[in-house]
Amino acid sequence: MLFNLNDTQINDKYKLMAQTIIPRPIAWVVTEDAGIINIAPFSYFIGLSSDPATVLISVGHKSNGIPKDTLANIRKSKKCTICMVDEKNLEKMHFSSKELDKNLSEADIFKIQTESLFDEYPPMIEDVPAAYFCEFNQEIDLGGGSTIPIVLNVKQIYVKDEAIVDKERMTIMFNPVARIGKSYAFLGDAITPPSIP
Repeated sequence: MLFNLNDTQINDKYKLMAQTIIPRPIAWVVTEDAGIINIAPFSYFIGLSSDPATVLISVGHKSNGIPKDTLANIRKSKKCTICMVDEKNLEKMHFSSKELDKNLSEADIFKIQTESLFDEYPPMIEDVPAAYFCEFNQEIDLGGGSTIPIVLNVKQIYVKDEAIVDKERMTIMFNPVARIGKSYAFLGDAITPPSIP
């Protein structure tokens, strides 16, 4: 079946893409405004470059049409902290996707512990395998639509000591959670690449 995305009758673009671009990593994004910590997961997330270290997240709007708190907070403070999600944090990460009023914190509502490594960045979530401390680079105008891609420069990276299995080769391993359509997935066994002839 062919889907023409220029056809105004096609209203399932998200479903088509989210269920075929798989698996997708999850950015568990922490922002802050007026002392209120906002925590939200985004699966439209990708690394853009390692030099300069840059990532992209796409952030939408709340059900009432106003920007999600993550977007509003990044626009205001120009900072965020992205935490990587491992298997033990699946439930709290999923709970934090619930739409809350701006004056409520997912950290308080869902008992998500945070810790501050840098005064100039929002805190990271405790016991995550890795976290990126990011600064706003730019928004990308896609010519309309309900999501806003945000390019972020990564300024500091935290990696949990236990996740570094070989310091000399900088080999990092943890059990990540991925998004597959409406579901989540654990990635399972790593596969050694075949030798190229």
